[in-house]
Amino acid sequence: MVAIDRRTVLKTAGGAGLAALLAACSGGKGATTGDQGSGSSGEIRALFMKQAAYTEEDVTKMTASFTAANPGIKVTPEFVAYEALHDKIVAAGPAGTYDVVLIDVIWPAEFGSKKMITDVTAQWDGAWKTDMLAGAIATAEYDQKLYGVPWIMDTKYFFYNEAHLATAGVNPHWLDTWDGVLQGAQKLKAAGVVKYPFIWSWQQAEALVCDYAQLLGAMGGKFLDDSGKAAFNAGGGVQALEFMRKTIVDGLSNPASTQSLEADVQRVFQAGQASMVLNWTYMYGAANDAKQSKIAGKVKVVQTPKGSAGRPGVNGGMALCVTAGSKNQAAAFKYISHLTSQPEQNKYALDSLPVWKDSYDDPAVVKTNPAVVPQAKKQLDDLILRPQAKNYNAMSQAVQAELQQALLGRKPAQKALDDAADKANSLLQS
Repeated sequence: MVAIDRRTVLKTAGGAGLAALLAACSGGKGATTGDQGSGSSGEIRALFMKQAAYTEEDVTKMTASFTAANPGIKVTPEFVAYEALHDKIVAAGPAGTYDVVLIDVIWPAEFGSKKMITDVTAQWDGAWKTDMLAGAIATAEYDQKLYGVPWIMDTKYFFYNEAHLATAGVNPHWLDTWDGVLQGAQKLKAAGVVKYPFIWSWQQAEALVCDYAQLLGAMGGKFLDDSGKAAFNAGGGVQALEFMRKTIVDGLSNPASTQSLEADVQRVFQAGQASMVLNWTYMYGAANDAKQSKIAGKVKVVQTPKGSAGRPGVNGGMALCVTAGSKNQAAAFKYISHLTSQPEQNKYALDSLPVWKDSYDDPAVVKTNPAVVPQAKKQLDDLILRPQAKNYNAMSQAVQAELQQALLGRKPAQKALDDAADKANSLLQS
């Protein structure tokens, strides 16, 4: 989900002093720590992500429909790139700048434990837990409490250029497995269709962890074991990284992958310079838009390929939360409830799919995005969740750095992952 820096580098927020300040500002309960307000009037400010999932135009239209029904509430939306979102939320917390913020699935533990966002468990509609996708609920949940409402449900799908495959004689059925994908890439390269069949978002950023997560899950690896310690340096975790490095060594992956994010993957793929990529839902519409893509009409999308242990997609969901410092929490939650409602989400299913289970059987939703919805119906039931850790950002940065060491050939995969596991365990215990 981002020119697309959807899962880019996450900086460690704050420190002991800031954490204490935020906790003090929140009142220590994490529930209704700001002012409730009337719920029918006043002003609220909302912080969103640019570029992926719902577009700025989508959010503007959603907001307009909300204010038409609630004329006493003025909403000011603000948009920042994904890579700035986390730190913007942290920096604005003490001042109560925003009433509503969009958070990634990897942040509830941090923001919830620091009481930067409000526990809204008691405000959840009784049917939401059964009517929403389980993977969506995880985007707002920490320590058996709900700190927001799921809004974006996403994972990375496998996209390919069907014209490239046809030219090289690659059967699309091969793409059902990662072994078949490699076979297809080798044939594409041998036929001279493209110099590098793959381009990946493997810059030292969260995007890299997302790609690694899908391969780790497919090959039977785990991020953590049952005791909560790092387990990605064994079995499928090592195989996944070895697979990634081998595609570079064999000339199948564009070496620019190690400096690329999702925006770069999109750009190269749309230019016809790569044949197969992983990316978020939004890319299907973009890559088939003749105004911005040279390969419009040639793009196909399928589930992530299967490995020895399955085909889990990385959970890329996001939730809308009421901040602890909001002076109008009732209106903020009303706004969130509107944006996340099934009718509102169903209208904009081209750019981001709904969090509601039966939306995937709604003919109007299917018609809006007929290529992606059938794949999503299968894929969104099978997701791998990155660790829910209070200091996930720091842990992720350590893993990113070591993954890069292996991808650049500076360390063997096993050594890089052992070093990453040592750093991760230290952080998990702190």
